[in-house]
Amino acid sequence: MNISSVVVKCAPEYIAFVLEQLQASNQCEVYAHDELGRIIIILEGETTEEESEKLRIIQEIPHILSAEMAMAYSESEFSDEEGKLERVDEQLMERLNADDVDAKDIVYHGHLKDK
Repeated sequence: MNISSVVVKCAPEYIAFVLEQLQASNQCEVYAHDELGRIIIILEGETTEEESEKLRIIQEIPHILSAEMAMAYSESEFSDEEGKLERVDEQLMERLNADDVDAKDIVYHGHLKDK
């Protein structure tokens, strides 16, 4: 699953029309808007291609001046690393809970990557 936030801009006099069109499009969820014509929407898709297609459809709505992704999240983005993090956590917890480890001997390096 991919989730993205998009900033949509339109002229203030078209805000009601654009909000109505966005909701009718069934491509997004309208999250917030203001009287200046700024609208925050949320896109969801199974793939980045699906999200991109939804964004393209939104960009074609009349009176939208711009619609650009501001933040994107993909569940699969970190899937290759997920197992590594779980292994590190297990190893770390075993080491920290060991009876022969004195807290003063633990050195913090800022992150556990490549440790």
